Amino acid sequence: MTDSAYTYFENDMAMIESALRSIDKNQMERLISECEAVLHKGFRVVVSGLGKNVCICDKFVGTMLSLGLNAGFLHTNSAVHGDLGMVHPGDLVIILTKSGATVESVYLANLLKKRKGVDLWLLSFEEHSPLADSMENKLIVRLEHEGDRWNVIPNNSTTINLIVLQKVAMELSKRLNLSLEADFKPNHPGGAIGVRLRHEK
Repeated sequence: MTDSAYTYFENDMAMIESALRSIDKNQMERLISECEAVLHKGFRVVVSGLGKNVCICDKFVGTMLSLGLNAGFLHTNSAVHGDLGMVHPGDLVIILTKSGATVESVYLANLLKKRKGVDLWLLSFEEHSPLADSMENKLIVRLEHEGDRWNVIPNNSTTINLIVLQKVAMELSKRLNLSLEADFKPNHPGGAIGVRLRHEK
């Protein structure tokens, strides 16, 4: 590996670490606790995003489902074409938008605010935006740079979104005292993981 590649990794890791440390610990704790409460009551944790955040949302939902936890993905665009029907009173919805100003995300948030009993959260990277300024429940990440040549490509921001959401899932697995044998194994019979779990006692 070239020196320039190592330098890129070192710089990127430093920026990502700094960004993660900027997250308000109390808000992070509150998000996880509210997700736990929602699941305890039999409701669902829903994530919504656009563009490159779609695959991040999919990964989070996949992790949650593999743990037997009730989760779903609401595409921000498809939501207004009928998919809003997946969100019910008692559910918790996390909207991912880097700017907090994307027209579709703002529109969706306004629609969800009118739904009684929906716990609405924002995961974003701008301290002040139409959504950040209007929502009490939010995780705001201060990111120095995306790590690309122009500071434009969704790169470090999507990586951070994945880390944050996976942290939520991992913490929930501990707080809900999930079992590898009883909760994870039945949902993952295939692949190398399935083979490994079949041979483990």
